[in-house]
Amino acid sequence: MSDPSPTSEPPGPIAIFVDADACPVKAEVYKVAERHGIRCFVVANSYIHVPREPFVERVAVGAGPDVADDWIAERARKGAIVITADVPLAARCVKAGADAIAPNGKPFSAQSIGMQLATRNLMDQLRSAGETTRGPPPFAPKDRSAFLSALDLAIVKLKLSLIHISEPTRPRLI
Repeated sequence: MSDPSPTSEPPGPIAIFVDADACPVKAEVYKVAERHGIRCFVVANSYIHVPREPFVERVAVGAGPDVADDWIAERARKGAIVITADVPLAARCVKAGADAIAPNGKPFSAQSIGMQLATRNLMDQLRSAGETTRGPPPFAPKDRSAFLSALDLAIVKLKLSLIHISEPTRPRLI
């Protein structure tokens, strides 16, 4: 189990942060992270089993509301991919420059996060007023497939952006 402020070396240019408490795609994240050689932080405020692999780090944070979210949001940056169904956490991460993906494969973006946050807040207000609302649809195989595609796409885009940043500028021949 890891300390909430790991003393290990900081993640490389690309890292995956998983809001793990109710994440149905952890196994998929591990496989993709291993294939791409990317460090993966699995963050929860209770014990979560993770593979004993050098690229996977379990981060156990203290109990309390939003403690895991705060740990992830503090580390969100360009090059980070955050896996979460938590819209407020996704909003914080997107604002910090990270990519955020829901377990059903839907990416959170700067263009969409405002509407997603407003919808979430409206539904929360309706439930607080005693209104019965439907929850999200059950997780389906097509969601798992969409998630894998979205995660792979986010990684490829980040890798390509790193190549373009690290390429020296070549003089043009006239």
